[in-house]
Amino acid sequence: MPQRPRDLADRMSERRKPDDGFVRETFTLPRLAARARARAFLDSYPAAGYMSKVESWRELPDDRIEFTMRRLKSAD
Repeated sequence: MPQRPRDLADRMSERRKPDDGFVRETFTLPRLAARARARAFLDSYPAAGYMSKVESWRELPDDRIEFTMRRLKSAD
């Protein structure tokens, strides 16, 4: 049976990344809420001090965004 791009994306999202010193949080939200959540994350963990950033994102049906934010673990 042929694989769909979505199947591959789902499998890859389940893989564990090596411990590289970063904490990652993944969210799935409507577009406007996603934008607000990313801004709030960066306000709480500024890039200059925590090397925070939007690590990945993708558009889903119904104008939803799945995105992963990352920050240094040492911030805990």
